[in-house]
Amino acid sequence: MDGLDALKERYLGGIAEAGDEAALEELRVAALGKKGEISLKMRELGQMDPAVRQAAGQALNRLKDEIDAALRAKKAALGDAALDERLKAEWLDVTLPGRPRRQGTVHPISQVTEEVTAIFADMGFAVAEGPQIESDWYNFDALNIPPEHPSRQEMDTFYMARAEGDNRPPHVLRTHTSPVQIRSMQTHGAPIRIIAPGRVYRMDMDQTHTPMFHQVEGLAIDRDISMANLKWVLEEFCRAFFEVEGVELRFRASHFPFTEPSAEVDIRCSWAGGSLKIGEGDDWMEILGSGMVHPKVLAAAGVDPDEWQGFAFGLGIDRLAMLKYGIPDLRAFFESDLRWLRHYGFAALDMPTVAGGLSR
Repeated sequence: MDGLDALKERYLGGIAEAGDEAALEELRVAALGKKGEISLKMRELGQMDPAVRQAAGQALNRLKDEIDAALRAKKAALGDAALDERLKAEWLDVTLPGRPRRQGTVHPISQVTEEVTAIFADMGFAVAEGPQIESDWYNFDALNIPPEHPSRQEMDTFYMARAEGDNRPPHVLRTHTSPVQIRSMQTHGAPIRIIAPGRVYRMDMDQTHTPMFHQVEGLAIDRDISMANLKWVLEEFCRAFFEVEGVELRFRASHFPFTEPSAEVDIRCSWAGGSLKIGEGDDWMEILGSGMVHPKVLAAAGVDPDEWQGFAFGLGIDRLAMLKYGIPDLRAFFESDLRWLRHYGFAALDMPTVAGGLSR
């Protein structure tokens, strides 16, 4: 077949001189495309004698392979050259100071939970956890809450759906972390000293209430524990948490089914100038409920009330965060607003300690 050498020389020369991938693609189509010169010569093989066809076919295939290899090599070379030019333009001076990266922050709820845990751990309290879906017995009966108590009504408690024909008492989304105290006493007996932080659920929604919120409850059981021990523990906690030296608490008689006697606790404070100051002023603010554990609660947990006694208390983690860090609306805790979180959030590695400081 005549003219193959000239064809080869022309295309290989054109490939060598191609300045970009667009010119290279034009040469490929002209040579190897469906209507390219080499493709058209391939169609002529069917009209040749068998002896001539074999030699011509081999020559055309060699030419096709050479041109294809040249195209690939040139394309790679053009790509390398383009990368070199880009790297020259997009250089980076590694001696320049690094740009500050935007880091995530710890949610105030998580931060306050860590602060509370650090304070009570320093006083010898362990952390206990339990399920958020509780049986009716653990959430109410074991805590001496009678069937007619308002907290057991559906307008206050989230009850889980039951299968048709199931007559067992329904499970609930726990309304407090007190069931964790029952489970801990059943497992470890007495003496015991624990706090139980976690999520709880009640049907309520406004500026200071949400259907799901966070609570921490404390329990200490021993042979000679009294209300005086409870008062000291709460005073030490408030002094450390609010980071003030002078703390004055006021205990007011109250009623809770699971404690006897029961007391609500107020802390002396001042709202002068619209800002909260703990430990000074003439105002009082309720912060928690407490009392001596009811003998029926001890008995339900398998602890002999004739031998052991102790105190319990409960306070809202969300409310503590609002008071300490000046957060006006509880609903903002759950809105996932990054601007809010960057403002009120804490550094991820700034772990609170009693010795080093809680909120640095």
